[in-house]
Amino acid sequence: MILAVLVVLYLLMLMPRLTNRRERKKFLNVYYAHRGLHDNETDAPENSMSAFRRAVEAGYGIELDVQVTKDKIPVVFHDFTLQRVCGQEGKVCDYTYEELQKFRLCKSSETIPLFEDVLKLVAGKVPLIVELKVEFTDLSVCEKADALLRKYKGLYCMESFNPLAVFWYRRHHKEVVRGQLAEAFLRTGEFKGPLYFILQNLLLNFLTKPDFVAYNHKHADVLSRKICRGLYGNMAAAWTIKSQQELDEAKKHFDVFIFDSFIPD
Repeated sequence: MILAVLVVLYLLMLMPRLTNRRERKKFLNVYYAHRGLHDNETDAPENSMSAFRRAVEAGYGIELDVQVTKDKIPVVFHDFTLQRVCGQEGKVCDYTYEELQKFRLCKSSETIPLFEDVLKLVAGKVPLIVELKVEFTDLSVCEKADALLRKYKGLYCMESFNPLAVFWYRRHHKEVVRGQLAEAFLRTGEFKGPLYFILQNLLLNFLTKPDFVAYNHKHADVLSRKICRGLYGNMAAAWTIKSQQELDEAKKHFDVFIFDSFIPD
């Protein structure tokens, strides 16, 4: 009896949003270029205007990352810290937008773009997956990005590793397709503790009610992920596919595909 109750409780905690299927279907049948169609060894590095322009010209959807500067301006940049891409100390949020313009992306001529400028460039030509970068509990990026997205006429959805951001969209803008990013955190050796067990197993879905789960394609065997797709019919997005072989394998387990480092057949 106790086991049965625990199983039911587990399934209830996993339950995503079961409605809104018509809207989420709009994101199928297109490949999504991870941080744009980029190559960090060229003049079109990740999350640059050139990389986004290349993706639009090739007809690929775009996955991109949004966070806010010190002066709360939404910019497109993946890492919280600047070292890997810009070779600079500190975090994005330590600098104003004007100060960030002094830095170059991967030694190219490209600078960190405004989210507003990226939206103007894409202009609805291809669908967008907008990852909101939320560190701890600062949800200012949700408000600032949403203010721009409310005026945007193109197709977009949001996703985040932080359930607080997904919940923010459920509460404030529930008609937008929203996704929970996750992976098997405890396998990586980088993350430990009960919080990451909860995140790995999608046990906050009952609060956030995601329309899709975006999961590391290498961890497709995680039971909670499989239940979300298999039992509840939740749309499953795979990140990040880096070869045609990986793409072919991921198609057995996922519905939406985020790629980089190759051109899909």
